[in-house]
Amino acid sequence: MSNRQLFLRHVAQTSPAPIGLEMVKAAGIYQYDVSGKAYTDLISGFSVCNIGHSHPKVVQAVQQQAAQYMHLIVYGEFIEGPQVSYAHLLTSVLPASLNSVYFTNSGTEATEGAMKLAKRATGRTKIIAFNKSYHGSTQGALSVMGDEYWRNAFRPLLPEVYHYDYGSAAVLAAIDAQTACVIAEPVQAESGIHRPNAAWLQALRKRCTETGTLLIIDEIQAGFGRTGSLWAFEQYEIIPDILLLGKALGGGMPLGAFIADKKLMDTLTSDPVLGHITTFGGHPVSCAAGKAALEVLLESDWIEQVQDYEVILEQKLQHPKILALRTAGCWASLTFSCFEANHKVIQRCIANGLITDWFLFAPECLRIAPPLCITPAELEQVCDVILQSIDEAGLE
Repeated sequence: MSNRQLFLRHVAQTSPAPIGLEMVKAAGIYQYDVSGKAYTDLISGFSVCNIGHSHPKVVQAVQQQAAQYMHLIVYGEFIEGPQVSYAHLLTSVLPASLNSVYFTNSGTEATEGAMKLAKRATGRTKIIAFNKSYHGSTQGALSVMGDEYWRNAFRPLLPEVYHYDYGSAAVLAAIDAQTACVIAEPVQAESGIHRPNAAWLQALRKRCTETGTLLIIDEIQAGFGRTGSLWAFEQYEIIPDILLLGKALGGGMPLGAFIADKKLMDTLTSDPVLGHITTFGGHPVSCAAGKAALEVLLESDWIEQVQDYEVILEQKLQHPKILALRTAGCWASLTFSCFEANHKVIQRCIANGLITDWFLFAPECLRIAPPLCITPAELEQVCDVILQSIDEAGLE
């Protein structure tokens, strides 16, 4: 029986039509299938692999830490060097008020922990989120997801969660003294890459401060240089009360985190004790990998090049069948007439050696998010192949 048959039989499926490529190797911006064919990765594991695949420094860090120790005890009890070193590095490149890191297994778990922290610290229960937002898929994170199609089959979910349109003025009036937190992305990813108006995001920050509401900024996809700065919130001159990280945080290993001021985070240590707990969160191998990946990113000039990449995308990706192009640094969305048209283009891209996909709340949009280590010449070639694939798709 082939691996494909075993995959479909024994690995739980999330859709009736998985991409189904069988990869055996990945390095830099490329993945290689069982036949040896190379594919340029335009998804980066949904922004997990911002520095590319299998960077030697990350591989070395994983190997060294695995040889020293892996799991020791439940999170937070022992002083584990990889956690301490990575938390120290992260807080050194964040605003002073974001000084305490709670490591989780994933971005979704970071969302869960942040919601608990907001309720515990404020004593409130009302949560405000946004339509077409994505913060994870567990039941708490699903409650703040901004699309009823995805939520409805799993109700009842958390009570007192209210959704507003991203960028709307109505949300500012809705934030009040009963609101525990507002959770927002600095760039709305799964709606097909939408940047907020800076004045609106600043007004959101101001209203949260006025009402004692905690502002949670979700940089799970937007963080680690994707938008042209290390953190996307920096471009809007705001500071969140709680920051959510995941995806690229682990350098290819599973890792998430919610980060806040220590005074806030300390509310999880009593009444009850162990207010939030995880067995594998902040796994030492994941922390070693993540720290190595962040060091690679900080030592490179890739973030400085992101604005140039954005210009390339905007200039090159011009085609009559592209109805809209939205960018946020080295991150783009191409809008076609419908999902069927987009799917035809995606299939041609894959056949032509480009791995891409659609967006959760915008199935008519094609995703572009290559590793930041891509060169300008490689990105221009990617654009040429996308345009070729659109022509080959034979869209009406």
